[in-house]
Amino acid sequence: MESPPSRLSAKPSWLITQLAVHARRLVFAGFAETDARGYHYRLLAALEEFGPMSQATLGRRCSVDRSDVVNAVNELAGQGLVERAPDPADRRRNTVTITDAGRSRLRRMDGVLDGVQDDLLAPLSADERRHLVALLGRVLDHHAGQLPDDGTRDGA
Repeated sequence: MESPPSRLSAKPSWLITQLAVHARRLVFAGFAETDARGYHYRLLAALEEFGPMSQATLGRRCSVDRSDVVNAVNELAGQGLVERAPDPADRRRNTVTITDAGRSRLRRMDGVLDGVQDDLLAPLSADERRHLVALLGRVLDHHAGQLPDDGTRDGA
């Protein structure tokens, strides 16, 4: 890759964008090995961590658009990774639950994602990685109220 103009390479926004593009490629390729996508990981991780929830809540929690959640849950249910059942409290709403097979797939995806992190952050020491994660988390927390909640966020 040719060197960018120095005024670009000195801008955190440009560096973050360039790294995000590379990270997305790595994540996409890694998850393709498990026959999954980033939003599958987000949905399974949320169900594992927070327990059964409605499709609408799952979509909001994972920043996945409502129609995309339906399709993703259909895909996951078709693979036996989640179960969907009418909510006893409100039959109009479906509750989604992760299955044992879903937990197993999530563990596999965790391994893939850990490998992606190692590849992406290879030039950094363990301490530098922790520091980078803390700084990025702090910046993200600062802007959390300004981020879109329309399913446009992607990745894992």
